Parts: sequence; C-alpha cells; structure tokens
Amino acid sequence: MDTLDGSENANISPTSPNSTTFGVQFSPLRFFQSPVSTLLEYSGLLRVRPDNPETEPLVADNNTNVSGDINSSSSGEVSIRITEGEDSGEGEGGGSVEEREGSGVDASTVPTVSAEDDDDDAGSNNRDSTYQRFDIQQVARWIEQILPFSLLLLFVFIRQHLQGFFVTIWITAFMFKSNDILRKQTALKGERKIDVLVGYFVVFVIHVIGIYWWYRNDDLFYPLLMVPPKVIPPFWHAIFMILVNDTMVRQAAMALKLVLLMYYKNGRGHNFRRQGQMLTLVEYTLLLYRGLLPAPVWYRFFLNKDYGSLFSSLTTGLYLTFKLTSIVEKVKSFYTALKALSKKEVHYGSHATPEQVNAAGDLCAICQEKMHAPILLRCKHIFCEDCVSEWFERERTCPLCRALVRPADLRSFGDGSTSLFFQLF
Repeated sequence: MDTLDGSENANISPTSPNSTTFGVQFSPLRFFQSPVSTLLEYSGLLRVRPDNPETEPLVADNNTNVSGDINSSSSGEVSIRITEGEDSGEGEGGGSVEEREGSGVDASTVPTVSAEDDDDDAGSNNRDSTYQRFDIQQVARWIEQILPFSLLLLFVFIRQHLQGFFVTIWITAFMFKSNDILRKQTALKGERKIDVLVGYFVVFVIHVIGIYWWYRNDDLFYPLLMVPPKVIPPFWHAIFMILVNDTMVRQAAMALKLVLLMYYKNGRGHNFRRQGQMLTLVEYTLLLYRGLLPAPVWYRFFLNKDYGSLFSSLTTGLYLTFKLTSIVEKVKSFYTALKALSKKEVHYGSHATPEQVNAAGDLCAICQEKMHAPILLRCKHIFCEDCVSEWFERERTCPLCRALVRPADLRSFGDGSTSLFFQLF
C-alpha cells in the first residue's frame, strides 16, 4: 500500500508552467524533433511517449487497474476485493466478510459477482484501442522520417521554378484584388466616376500586356487562338501556361466589364437591368472560352509519339471526349444568357399600370421613395424596377411576402463578380 500511495502522489504532482493539454509539455525542441507526434499527443489522439519507448509495453498490465480499484470502495458499502497469489484466500476470508458484517448486510444474501467476463471485455477493448493508437503513432513516426527529405525536395523544386512561382502568386493576387474593385464599382451605380473607371481600365490592360510581353517567347499566344504549342511542353510548363492564360483572360474580361460600367454609368430601371444582363453574358462567354483554353495545350501534351502511337492516340481521344462532355453544359449556359438578353420583357413580372401603382400607395417598399418605372411581380407586389432588379441579383423571392418569383435559371453575375476557380483541364 505504501508503494501504491507513492505512485499516486507522483501522478498528482503539479505540472510545470509549460505543460499543456493532456500533460504534453509543448516545447520548441520537442516539436522540432517530432512535429507530427507532438501535435497528435497535444490533441489527445496519442498517449504521451515515455523517455524510453523501447521499454513501453504494447498492452497495459491489468493489475494496475485492479489495485487502483481497491481504493475506490467507500465505507459502509459492499465491496469486492480481487487479489492474486497466496493472499487471495485471506482476502476472501477476512476483508470481504468483515466489510459485509460492518455494513449490516447478510453475506448469504449478497450475490456472487464474477469479474472474469467484465475483465475480458475491458481487456479486449483496451487492446483494440492500444493497437489503433500504436498504428497512428507508427504512421506519425514514418511521416516524421520522410518529412525533412520532402521539404528539401520542395525547396529545390521552388528554387528551380522560382520565377514561375512568383509570377503565379502575383497574377493571382492581382486578379483577386481586381475582382473586389470591380464589384465595388458596380455597387456604386450612379455614383461611379468615369476617371476612376478609366484609370482601372488602363491598369488592367497594361498588366495583361506586360505579362504577355515578358513571356513572348514561351508560346503563350498559341492557346489563345486555339492552336497547339509548337513543341511538346513538360508537365509543369503546361500547367504554368494554362494558369497564366486562364488568369490573364479573366483580367481582360474585367477590363471589358469596366467599359460596360462606363456605358451604363447613369443607368436606372431598364438600363440597370440591361447592365446586369450584359455582365452575366460576358461572364458566361468567358466561362465557355476558358473551358476551351486548356484543350490545345493538353492536346499537344498527350499526343506524344515517344510513348507509342496507340497509347498517345488513346489518351488524346479520351481527353477530348471528357472535354466535350464538360463543354456541352457551358454552351447551354451561354445560350441561355444570350436568350435572356434578347428578351425585352421582365421575366419576373410586368410593368405596372398607373391604377395599380395608386392602389399600392405609390411608395416603393425597398427604397421608401416614390416609385420609378414600377414593376408588378407575380405575387402582385409593386417595386421600382432598379430596386427589384438589384434585389433579384441575389434573391429569388419577393422582398415582402417571400413568394418564389424568379425561376431557377442561370446564376446572375450582375454584381460584376468573376469566377475565381482555375480551369486547369
């Protein structure tokens, strides 16, 4: 019992100030030596490793749990003591009966509890859990062994393609910022300034021209005309060509959208709705063109006679088949956007008569002003055309009754946004 008390006191000893969750001391040196295992131990998925992992048993000894359960019984309760060896007879004859007598319970009425089944179930569960944690720990150690070499290869790869990485990060960040600028300028409506729009347009155009001038000898122009490159590009060079062309085409489309914002600067009502339709049509035209843009590069990449005529022809045919199935949907979306632009009527309502406007109160519920070019929705509510057009750029229901008014057709890009997903294949 003294040994048991000593071990318990050792476990209850206060932790150091650097100790954290689950008893793991998260030090920089430990993390540098084994980062994956340290994170798993810190999250509680793994046990804290001892100083000598070779001496750690795979399955914990059950005697420790049994001895710990001896102290869990309180006074005045029926307890069952399980011991080993020669002391088992004394424990059954002495301690258990005395405790039963002390608790005032007849020994003949106490049912005999067999702990063998419970011990077997608990032991099997503990073994399964221990084996699973051991497997996770082995995987973590394997990752730690290959991690330094993998990082070294990554550094060498980045150094070999340093200029490509820098240009990719730069044009991507520039595109994201340009998308935010375009959306903000679209939301300004009549408050947009022509000189600001012209300035952004010049910056976008100069950026596109500068990138293509810098890579004027790398066959970047051929895919723009749907012509395969002259030579078979390596894999990473093909990826780079597609990324640059895909980003620069979107940048040029943003410059075209700025021209549309200049044209519809003071647009209200019908012109504002036409502006949203034009921006949507430009975006779906861009999506269709971007879907076709990687095809010449991958066509030249797969059509490599060094792998054999049969193999190259098979891979090229499969790629063109997959590409054709994905292009069909984009063609349908483009045709729907073009068809919506040709329609002059409002597809979510009709123009309200003066009698209907007077009956509704001649006050728009969205802008709280006198109605301008009022539109009668299918739910019989009336709003300004520019107000309700802006509303239906984001919603499909009535602003008042939430009735479904706008059909589920194309996604609208009337807010000036551009799709930011890369089209690599």
